[in-house]
Amino acid sequence: MAQQVLVLNATYEPINVCSLQRAVVLVLKNKAEVLEKAARQLRSAAASHVHPLVIRLITYVRVPRNEKRRISRRAVFARDGFRCQYCGSAAHLTVDHVIPRSRGGGSGWDNVVTSCAPCNIRKADRLPEEVGMIPATTPKPPPPDVFISVAAPRQPMSWAAYLH
Repeated sequence: MAQQVLVLNATYEPINVCSLQRAVVLVLKNKAEVLEKAARQLRSAAASHVHPLVIRLITYVRVPRNEKRRISRRAVFARDGFRCQYCGSAAHLTVDHVIPRSRGGGSGWDNVVTSCAPCNIRKADRLPEEVGMIPATTPKPPPPDVFISVAAPRQPMSWAAYLH
């Protein structure tokens, strides 16, 4: 598996995770600076280069607000802590529409939650109040670091200072 590098915006806000190769290219083109580096170096036939772990872009990049970021199953699961919002189970996870699509509910961040398969089947196409199944948390757009955790489930310790 290729090593991943945390990418920060010019404002030090985490915005992405990229491959080691992409990070080195950004640094060599002076589009980013290295904030955290590994003890080892990268070597080529002609030169040695730092091994970046965290880079910061030199110029600010406008990132879409979380409400407009693409919804994926993994992002919903990460936002909800990989737990069913109805019973707390961590097994057989699916995505549930709080207000069913058959009843006019959308597929936005404010209407999808993590649900285990048994709870999703039990709720079916009914409203939460009708079946007595209220989600543990109100669905809303996730914080930016959720997308980092989706891209890199295992994060190096060197990233911790920049993610929270």
